Amino acid sequence: MTHTPTEENYIKEIYHLQLVHGEVTTNSLATAMKTRPASVTDMLKKLRSKRVVHYQRYKGFSLTASGTRTALSIVRKHRLWEYFLVNKLGFDWHKVHEVAEELEHVKCEELVTRLDEYLGKPAFDPHGDPIPNHKGQLKKIRQEPISSFLPKQTGMVQSVKNQSPEILYLLLHFGIGIGSKLKVIRKFDFDGSIEIKIDKQPPFILSYQVAQNIFCTK
Repeated sequence: MTHTPTEENYIKEIYHLQLVHGEVTTNSLATAMKTRPASVTDMLKKLRSKRVVHYQRYKGFSLTASGTRTALSIVRKHRLWEYFLVNKLGFDWHKVHEVAEELEHVKCEELVTRLDEYLGKPAFDPHGDPIPNHKGQLKKIRQEPISSFLPKQTGMVQSVKNQSPEILYLLLHFGIGIGSKLKVIRKFDFDGSIEIKIDKQPPFILSYQVAQNIFCTK
């Protein structure tokens, strides 16, 4: 069954909200989509008629098996395009989200398959998020925020939780990207900020707000 780009945007957002909250309410979806609850209600009725979501009274909405497959397909295309834009066209990682938002609605599955093969079937996008394979399977890696690391511990950056252009640009300024090795020098109890060192660069300070969004493996 085909879906309009607007329907696909809703399906993808429901998927992301489910990962965090389990069930999705009309109000939480309206906030995420930056629209009115009445508009969300109308869209959810359409998605129910297409058997993309199901509804339980007092619990909210969740994706059906079919809806989950659709969501993973959209996420797969989005993250593959982000990988392509950064690694093949040289885009900075904080500039690719909106472009990928447009490209994720491509319907040609052969194009997506060839794109995946051309890129070498990457498992993660430029921000460290897992790219679903053609079966909808996601690779997972155990990771923790750098804010939880102790002094003298070193972590390799795997993903960034908050992917707003502002924080991505900030990390770019510090030379922090996926694969960067961060060594915690010291932690400051006053505000939770931490002193970090990367290779031969001089140490610098990261706020707790930024540090808790940088996820690393030890």
